[in-house]
Amino acid sequence: MVRAIRGAIQVDANDRESVISGTTELVSAIMERNSLSPDDVISVLFTATPDLTAEFPALAARKLGFHEVPLICCTEIDVPGALPRVVRLMAHVESDRPRSEIQHVYLRGAVALRQDIAQ
Repeated sequence: MVRAIRGAIQVDANDRESVISGTTELVSAIMERNSLSPDDVISVLFTATPDLTAEFPALAARKLGFHEVPLICCTEIDVPGALPRVVRLMAHVESDRPRSEIQHVYLRGAVALRQDIAQ
């Protein structure tokens, strides 16, 4: 079955290391909590708030072995008052887990975005 997994992390700063390390932490947590390997991933859509321009979040996924997975990065809508410095993702994966067992992951300050589904 195809499942979609959501996640987000608030990174420390708009610098290359913060974007890569934060995104690595997020992707790794999603993969671990959902018992996935890169071969299970169909595609990943990354968004970053407009204040994050130092690096593409997808680079972190490539460094984790997502060499044959289609990845794309976009800018999140610039909503006044929105949480700053946030990388979000939606991963489409192959999984036998029922939808109710998929673990969406929100880390650091991004927990405030989806307290209803954050693990």
